[in-house]
Amino acid sequence: MKTNFSRREFLAAAAVAAGMSLAPSAPRARAQNAGPGFRTRLQRALIRERPAADGLRALQEAGYDGIEIGVLTPEEAAAARALAEQHRLKIHSVLRGWAEFNSSDQAKFDASYALSEAALRTAEAARADAVLLVPCRIGGMRIPRPWEFLIEFDDRTGHLERVVYGDNEPYAEYIRAHNHAIDTSRKAIERLIPLAEKTRVVIALENVWNNLWVQPALFRHFVASFGSPWVKAYLDIGNHVKYARPEEWILELGDRIAKVHIKDFKLTPEDPRGEGKFVNIRDGSVRWPVVRQALESIGYSGWLTIEGGDLSPLEHRRRLDLIIAGQ
Repeated sequence: MKTNFSRREFLAAAAVAAGMSLAPSAPRARAQNAGPGFRTRLQRALIRERPAADGLRALQEAGYDGIEIGVLTPEEAAAARALAEQHRLKIHSVLRGWAEFNSSDQAKFDASYALSEAALRTAEAARADAVLLVPCRIGGMRIPRPWEFLIEFDDRTGHLERVVYGDNEPYAEYIRAHNHAIDTSRKAIERLIPLAEKTRVVIALENVWNNLWVQPALFRHFVASFGSPWVKAYLDIGNHVKYARPEEWILELGDRIAKVHIKDFKLTPEDPRGEGKFVNIRDGSVRWPVVRQALESIGYSGWLTIEGGDLSPLEHRRRLDLIIAGQ
């Protein structure tokens, strides 16, 4: 069965504009940061891969609810948890980052897999409930420009069949590499699921400028293909702007979103590649009031973790509070 989802994306955007409500089933948060007129409650976090007392004190004073850490030993993670709790902060997630599950080098695959296992154990010791994992990346071949993608894929396997309108032969290598990445990533993640269940930590998959799963329905299909509550999506708001509006990703993924990174991206139409650059939140092309309504529509109550930017923690929190308020 072929799936062409350009119409789905159109309907997703229309749903936001109309304020449609989807079934609430995303993880529920403990904080009381709902924003006026919203049911969903959102928690504020920053990334601190190796947290230290001074830095955590600053976040506590700035009004954050928690942090996301890097991969640590279980002993280091337990100590980090205790330190965070002293400052009334929660470690909610572990940043595993890039893996190489599609590598032909067995040593690289093995190292990637071992680090992914270590990330799950870090999360268990820190009492976090998710690990951010980017399964792999591809490149070095001809790839459609962001606005050229019109993907059709096999609904049984997730394999790409077409990526643009018209002649797809120029992108044959890209299609092969993408399908190989799907298969190898799926096998690796399926191997990780028993440990995720044992540690009670969600494997939250992210596609971040890795030339994979570049449109919402394709990514949703990959995440859903595991049929496991221990595999969900980690949605980065800024990473996807050049392919589709963030609200389209939110509505398509729905209750499969485990966590959200807050980042902004400024599109530059004069750029012949049709891309742009990352900027501080609220300085880019993301329509934050629409994003907030989309999160409300899917019933997402959970963490918003700011990634990147050069603002102070206090200014970052001030801007994040405006987003939570729907402004």
